Amino acid sequence: MTNAHQTPRTPDIGATVLGYPRIGPKRELKRALEGYWSGRTELDELLGVGERLRERSWRELAGAGLDSVPGNTFSLYDHVLDTAVLLDAVPPRFRELALSDVDTYFAMARGRDDAQPLEMTKWFDTNYHYLVPELGPDTALRLAGDKPVAEFTEALRHGITTRPVVLGPVSFLLLAKPAPDAPAGFAPLSLLDDVLAAYAKLLSALAAAGADWVQLDEPALVADRSAAELTALRQAYERLGGQPGRPNLLVASYFGELGPALPVIADTPVEAIGVDLVSAPETAEQIAGLSSLRHKTVVAGVVDGRNVWRTNLRDALSTCATLLGSVGRVAVSTSCSLLHVPYDASAETSIDPAVRPRLAFARQKVDEVALLGRALSAGASGEFASASRQANEAFSEVRRDERVRQRIDALRPEDARRPDYRERAEAQRSRLDLPPLATTTIGSFPQTGDIRRARADLRAGRIDDAEYRNRMGAEIERVIRLQEDIGLDVLVHGEPERNDMVQYFAEHLDGFAATEHGWVQSYGSRCVRPPILHGDVSRPAPMTVPWSEFAQSLSEKPVKGMLTGPVTILAWSFVRDDQPLAVTARQVALALRDEVADLERAGIGVIQVDEPALRELLPLRERDRREYLDWAVESFRLATAGVSAATQIHTHLCYSEFGDVIEAIDGLDADVTTIEAARSRMEVLADLREIGFRRGVGPGVYDIHSPRVPDERGVEELLRLAADAVPAERLWANPDCGLKTRGYHEVEPALRNMVLAARNARA
Repeated sequence: MTNAHQTPRTPDIGATVLGYPRIGPKRELKRALEGYWSGRTELDELLGVGERLRERSWRELAGAGLDSVPGNTFSLYDHVLDTAVLLDAVPPRFRELALSDVDTYFAMARGRDDAQPLEMTKWFDTNYHYLVPELGPDTALRLAGDKPVAEFTEALRHGITTRPVVLGPVSFLLLAKPAPDAPAGFAPLSLLDDVLAAYAKLLSALAAAGADWVQLDEPALVADRSAAELTALRQAYERLGGQPGRPNLLVASYFGELGPALPVIADTPVEAIGVDLVSAPETAEQIAGLSSLRHKTVVAGVVDGRNVWRTNLRDALSTCATLLGSVGRVAVSTSCSLLHVPYDASAETSIDPAVRPRLAFARQKVDEVALLGRALSAGASGEFASASRQANEAFSEVRRDERVRQRIDALRPEDARRPDYRERAEAQRSRLDLPPLATTTIGSFPQTGDIRRARADLRAGRIDDAEYRNRMGAEIERVIRLQEDIGLDVLVHGEPERNDMVQYFAEHLDGFAATEHGWVQSYGSRCVRPPILHGDVSRPAPMTVPWSEFAQSLSEKPVKGMLTGPVTILAWSFVRDDQPLAVTARQVALALRDEVADLERAGIGVIQVDEPALRELLPLRERDRREYLDWAVESFRLATAGVSAATQIHTHLCYSEFGDVIEAIDGLDADVTTIEAARSRMEVLADLREIGFRRGVGPGVYDIHSPRVPDERGVEELLRLAADAVPAERLWANPDCGLKTRGYHEVEPALRNMVLAARNARA
């Protein structure tokens, strides 16, 4: 039913945001979840926290002057998992547990007994993680839940009409993976008809409940899509758009340009299309050339939903104004959901006063959207002129360090090269004398209550720096002794002194600012406080050397020095946007290079530089990837290439689809690459074997994001699978990721089973 356009019914969508943070301004949901999982609190208390957070968000957004308030953006764990449960895509292993609905939901996210959790991976090029639905030809998809309707009616009871937000049917299928028992060649997209039948019922239920608008998110469309996938997109929205009696439909996409998907959606009978004009400003020109948009609303994402800087209001208003003559209506919005930024910049009272005026968190971005909406409909006012002037003044001074810039200019190609791997491997064998299938961990050990109390006591002034260092030293010694008792071959100091693997370094580097309350959800109950990279980066003093040197003095076994790589520091920070990322990456790399050199001088023979975000920042369009991978690989090598052949460089990557960056992983030229592999049962090793990877590999042999303790036999089975792809002399045994979020009651038996399995496999 092409070229069938409907005139939008009132009320129009107006100024809005595509989503809002859900963890709570004080991480209320995190605490409620962890209380429920540990058995300390009842389900009613957890659900009550969710109700209060939803009401607070709805009232806050409505009170800020938005014309349309998004709903169904709350989740107890993950919105993709919510969609899978809504559609009854529950794999049999979870049904067989015979749990309550909510405990089945959490089992899918975290695992339970022998039921492995769903695979977890990054949400496009963000640091948010989603649970990957498993679908097979026998998956009977149907509308099995009512969460969107229940939350819509819940908001109505508070006097607020929301716009329910649901992951779109095409993106749901494109983000899913074939179930383990699915036949070769099965594609989840083949289930489109069943999914559309379920969505049609959902739209009818929402219309019956009184919903005027429903937002269907289709972020998968900003990646390269095949002709068949675009045909599926057309079929989906011709069918849903042609459904009688439905609500108005907003199809929203973000994180990039829609490209060839835009005219496809525009030619279907939906009322509104949301576009990201921050990451893809060129989309404005494409919109102007589409006559099929002349009767539709374009929701213009001109306020950055992924970064923390204030909006250039005049430029944003100008962008919206240029669309007015080309489309039916223009509504102002954020570029994506505000899930990716903290709640409120006004809470940051102790941040660098030169940085604070430049910041806009979720609450401030809502105000920016509302102000832009008023200016677009009624003209720029004195209020708008004042806010615009303040934003411009806030950016008048960005800190530059000429010494850093001169050092960047002086770089030579050889600064990013090490000796040939064969020479390095021989030198490292002689120095380290490790067995085949050497065992290690990824770096962090559990952050106990005692560690957190010591950090809180230091911040509050109840203990001095000397006492804090004594407590951390005692914890490091305890962790070293535990690892020796377990029998690990390469030890770590456990990182008790580190609050976060990026924030810790940001606090020790010039050019960064740290927040106090800037929490952002990473997955489930896991929250991070991304630092703010606002100026030129340099290292004023060693950051990790004293801790690593002390740890190494406690053992005859090698102890790894632990650093976070330049790409990951960028990916997990809010980064300045006034210069290319490649330049900023080189600045961070040179600061890390100085730290690596100091670790080597202190006698540390194994240094791990983690790059779990290498895949995360990969551009979504193929044409943009080579440039990114070139500077990403170069920055890692700049950070690590200044050491001798006998110093073993490790890197770690986790929770991404690695096939797209497999050659870049090889290009990092690390001596040992540890990588997430347990949930996918060593899938990544086939990719490494295909490209002829010839260096050390440590595929994760158990999933640390699940509370399950792996048994010895299960670990040994995974090691045997790994040994089919990697010779034992280059194979390592390690967990999937760091152990910071687990407890010792899980960590110790898991590591003992891993060591026993490795010994069995050696034999």
